[in-house]
Amino acid sequence: MLTRLSPLTELATRLRTAGFPLATDWRVVDTWFRSWADHPELRDELRSQLRSLSARQAAKLLRSSRETTTHFAWCLLDSPTDPFSFWLHEYKAQEDWREGYADSVHNHRYHFCTTILRGNYLHERYETTHDPHTGLIDSAELRRRTLCQAGACATMLADEYHRIPAAASGTMTFLVKSRPVSTFSLSYDPRSGIGHRHVPVEVRLGELAERI
Repeated sequence: MLTRLSPLTELATRLRTAGFPLATDWRVVDTWFRSWADHPELRDELRSQLRSLSARQAAKLLRSSRETTTHFAWCLLDSPTDPFSFWLHEYKAQEDWREGYADSVHNHRYHFCTTILRGNYLHERYETTHDPHTGLIDSAELRRRTLCQAGACATMLADEYHRIPAAASGTMTFLVKSRPVSTFSLSYDPRSGIGHRHVPVEVRLGELAERI
């Protein structure tokens, strides 16, 4: 699907030939990503590729993509043989956001790098403490709040916590994600003080029969 996207092909080739497990040294990926992300043709080629999708390619993209409480996550590349995947996040208008995981204080099961293609969002990073018995987050302290504009880059490791409480309508971001390095992620609602553990269905599948 991405063979005609020179910037994406360039990044994919570098990641595929890294010579080390990407998830174990994601800071190196961050360095590569930041130098690559200002590619002047990236937005134009993304736009061109999406416009030229065949019906089969469009169906594959739709099957792999999903809607969250705050944005649409479009899967551009996710091959089982690659140690990474490419995504396009399209943020909804603020009035269409629903309360949930995406706007809570949370981490992810994977590392990722991202750049804002258009628009802006408010990005907050947090320090968290955890209940020694449950492992759930029991408090979160704001460490940094940044209004990130188009062209900004950021990296989040799987053990780091953040929140995006606001985004301009039409904000679009490109992300490269590692493969999962954890079987679950955590979230915390500062208003209620309640923490949650999130286990994806693919992890739960192996135990599904025993639960019946």
